[in-house]
Amino acid sequence: MSGFRSDACTHAGTLRSRNEDAVVQRPDLGLWAVADGAGGHGGGDVAAAAAAAALEGVPPGLSAVEMLAQIRLRIGAADAELRRRAAALGPGRVMATTVVALLLRQAHFACLWAGDSRAYRLRGGVLKPLTRDHSLVQQMVDAGELDAEEAEQHPQANVILRAIGGGEAGAELEKISGAVLPGDLFLLCSDGLFKAVPEASLAQLLGQGADARALIQAALKAGARDNVSAIVLRQVAGAQPEDTVQPHR
Repeated sequence: MSGFRSDACTHAGTLRSRNEDAVVQRPDLGLWAVADGAGGHGGGDVAAAAAAAALEGVPPGLSAVEMLAQIRLRIGAADAELRRRAAALGPGRVMATTVVALLLRQAHFACLWAGDSRAYRLRGGVLKPLTRDHSLVQQMVDAGELDAEEAEQHPQANVILRAIGGGEAGAELEKISGAVLPGDLFLLCSDGLFKAVPEASLAQLLGQGADARALIQAALKAGARDNVSAIVLRQVAGAQPEDTVQPHR
C-alpha cells in the first residue's frame, strides 16, 4: 500500500537488562511507529507495549483521514488506561511512553508524536528531523537558554514534557504532514539512537544503504546506554501513487 519497504530493529543497549522500547510495522496499512517507555518508572515496558498494541489494532480498509483519527482515538484510550493502572498502584506511580508514528500513502506522509522519539527524512543526502522533541532541554533551547550541543549533555536531558500515560496534557499528539518525493527515506527511532550516533553519521550510514540493524549496531559500538530502536523505510522502485494523506487536525 505504501510504496515503501521497511525493516526494524530494537535492542536493550549496553547497560540495561530490560528493553522498554517497542516497534510497530504495519506495511499493509502504511503505518509504522516506535514507542519508548519512560525510564525509571517501573512500567515503561508495559506503557510502550500498550501504545504499540493500540496501533497494531488499527483495522484495514480506512482512508488516510480515518487512519489519523483512529491513531488519535486509540492512543487516547491507551493513555487513559495507563493512567488508570498507574493510579491503582498508588500515589506517584507512572506508566508512560513516548510514541512517534508515521503514516505513508505514497504521495504524502503524516507524522504524529509525543515525547522525544523522532522521525527523520533523508532527502538529497540531508537528514532532517521532522519532529521536535517535547522535552525540557528542547524548551530551554527554544528559549535561548541552551544551545543544541549543551542540551545533549544537560543533566535533565531525559526529562520529557509530553508522553502517553504521563504529563498534564494527556495524549496530545503533535502532527506534521507533507509530500513524499522520489528518493525520500524515512527513519523512526527512540532517543537511544540519536544520542549515541550523531545525525551526520546517521545520514552517512543511511546514504550508504544501512538498514535498521546496522544503525543499532553503530549505536551499540558507540556505547549506547539506553534502549535503542530504529525503523528504516526506503521507497520501492517503480511504485505508483495510490492515496494521499491530507492535512487533518
